[in-house]
Amino acid sequence: MKKTIRITDLALDAEECRRFVADPSCGGQVVFSGAVRNNTKGRKVSHLEYESYIPMAEKELEKIIVRAQENWPIVKIAIHHRIGTLQIGDLAVVVAVSAAHRGAAFESCMFIIDELKKEVPIWKKECFEDGEAWVSDRP
Repeated sequence: MKKTIRITDLALDAEECRRFVADPSCGGQVVFSGAVRNNTKGRKVSHLEYESYIPMAEKELEKIIVRAQENWPIVKIAIHHRIGTLQIGDLAVVVAVSAAHRGAAFESCMFIIDELKKEVPIWKKECFEDGEAWVSDRP
């Protein structure tokens, strides 16, 4: 199985991830891209700030990939996450997966993004017009 993991302060490219997972043996190619939205729970967001402990984040992403492979016949995976200051509309995360069939591609992609948000040490601060707050997707 081929994979690419990237945690970077550079802009993300969902098309680059889609090209990476493309494979002639795969009929299912799913790309999830998460963008910065302009509001949260009725509060206007001005921008987001992401921080990460990159060595640990990369290890946790590797663990998530192993677990995904144990459950689905994945051929290729791309997981790219942005850190630093992101503006409205910027991509914060891209997860792309390819598998022979769409079910495995959809299910594994959802599993990966859900586990990333729960397990990986990447922290998000939402900045509003009237303050800021660190956000946790962890239980």
